[in-house]
Amino acid sequence: MASKKTSGGSASAFQQVQRQARTLLLNLRKDIRIKESVLSKLKAEEARLGSLIGGGSAISVSSGPTGRVNWRAVLSALPRQFKAADVRNVRGLKGKRPSEIFAAITRWIDAGVAKRKARGVYEKV
Repeated sequence: MASKKTSGGSASAFQQVQRQARTLLLNLRKDIRIKESVLSKLKAEEARLGSLIGGGSAISVSSGPTGRVNWRAVLSALPRQFKAADVRNVRGLKGKRPSEIFAAITRWIDAGVAKRKARGVYEKV
């Protein structure tokens, strides 16, 4: 009978540790979400200030070793009204084909984050 209490006691201790770990994990995830939100706001502010001074943005448009472009960062680096040439001038996009640039603009329009104002002129929404 004593061995059952010992095993039952260790199981409840294990469950307590699990509960504590679960609570810590939830708090950590919450902290990460808050910090990511603050970081995205800071990046948007950096992009606005960069476009204000006319020197472009220091935003990195590629995301790691894959070389994929973060098109949301590109859009945030653009002025309110822009042309395809403005997109090409964002750092890291010089070698992109025109079809890739226009595909990104089309995706922005379809997503509702940009609209076509006139031929060749687009506007952030």
